Amino acid sequence: MKVSRLLHTRYRLNDLEKSVRFYRDVLGLEEVRRHKSPRGSELVFLKAPLSDETIELCHFPSSGPVVVQPDLTHLAFEVESLEAFGNHLKSLGLAYSDGPHYKPDGTGGFAFVDAPEGYEIELIQRSPEARSGNGTY
Repeated sequence: MKVSRLLHTRYRLNDLEKSVRFYRDVLGLEEVRRHKSPRGSELVFLKAPLSDETIELCHFPSSGPVVVQPDLTHLAFEVESLEAFGNHLKSLGLAYSDGPHYKPDGTGGFAFVDAPEGYEIELIQRSPEARSGNGTY
């Protein structure tokens, strides 16, 4: 028997509310549920508007502080326009930490922004053909 689908990805954090604000207010994710686990972790699940998968943000102080290693992991989200998203970041006093970098033919690109705990967030602009399944990034 094989797994059937990805349900969520978990990131453990030191400051849950600061990260929830970032994922909600900067990235535009929707908080879909919040609860405490049986072992006492505070959990918040968020999702992007067109995704079924969620991100689980976890605060569990008794397991020690979180130290995110550089370039260990990242989440990738699709955006319609890297330029427009960059302007959105600027309006919030933020900036890309890397990029944007565009394909030579101008049909797509990517950039990164750092979340509050140091996790990297990749933003990908794909061509209309790639978004409809008729092309690649």
